[in-house]
Amino acid sequence: MQNKSYDIPENNLLSTHPLVVLENVSIGYGNAKIVARKLFATIECGRVVCLLGSNGTGKSTLIRTLCGFQHALEGQIVLNDKPLSAYSPQKLSKELSVVLTDKVDIANATVEEFVAYGRSPYTNFLGQLTDDDKTIIETAMVNCRIIHKRNEYIANLSDGEKQKAVIAKSIAQNTPLIILDEPTAFLDLPARVEIMQLLRMLAVKANKAILMSTHDMDLALQMADKLWILHKNGPITEGCPEDLLLSGSFNTLFGESNITFDIKTGLFKVFHEYKYVLPVKGHGFHYTLLRRAFARNGINLVQAGEEKALLLEINPQNPDVYSFYADNILLQSTNSIEKLLGIVIQKLSTTHSTAKHQENSSYDHLF
Repeated sequence: MQNKSYDIPENNLLSTHPLVVLENVSIGYGNAKIVARKLFATIECGRVVCLLGSNGTGKSTLIRTLCGFQHALEGQIVLNDKPLSAYSPQKLSKELSVVLTDKVDIANATVEEFVAYGRSPYTNFLGQLTDDDKTIIETAMVNCRIIHKRNEYIANLSDGEKQKAVIAKSIAQNTPLIILDEPTAFLDLPARVEIMQLLRMLAVKANKAILMSTHDMDLALQMADKLWILHKNGPITEGCPEDLLLSGSFNTLFGESNITFDIKTGLFKVFHEYKYVLPVKGHGFHYTLLRRAFARNGINLVQAGEEKALLLEINPQNPDVYSFYADNILLQSTNSIEKLLGIVIQKLSTTHSTAKHQENSSYDHLF
């Protein structure tokens, strides 16, 4: 049997017709427990959508509602131009496939046998596979890069390989929509990246609509076409990652925490308590790393202006990139941030002790 992978559908490079529409949806458990309300959002074919939100906002509840495991309390979910509530379980299994966070624990099934379960909605009551079924199963394993493990038992796979097998099963189900609940949870960084790349490939090449909840915000920002930011009690803010970052919407994820997203550097920024302020001359990647190391040790680095008693200087052209001066006298040159930090902390502590003895309590006055 010939292995094959998906080709890019020429008619879907700029798909805009939504496959999924949330219309004023409220989610929760019974009338007395509404988790979030007034949810409006869409998913298009050929797109990866990442659902983000802090713990307790209802991400898993929304996933379960979209999968038909529980009903929306208010409003309507439309799937492929038809209300989700109008689908029978059999019909729904041909429209959406689901990958949950539960770890796969099947002792006596090979990868190929497990992926074949994805064809259940299409087989007869005996579960007999046609040649077309077998081709679809093989194609799913090829595209998930798990074909070389086809005869291995699921129980013997790594977590990353198991997740590939689960995704291959959902692909074999051959639905236009794939919904995943934290598919990269419990995986190491290389495996997380590979899974995200796989999902992106499926969206683009197989014209799938992919919705996944995740806490992996760095990868979501790089790989998603659209973000759904679910706020506590609702609503959903949706849009492409770059637009949400520029508008400041992304920072609503963090609430009252000490984390924000710095649109100047493209990095998450953790707020620190500072004991000292120290001027520095220099910029670029060396400055970014230096500032990060000093910040977690209570030292706020700022760009140097007027002459100061203490000064750091960055010069990537020198073998010793970092230099530390006191009253224009060089105290230390090094290419090690750790070594520089030790010298600076020692000097700052000494200077601060002297200043306190002189009843000068303003740290800024020292510099």
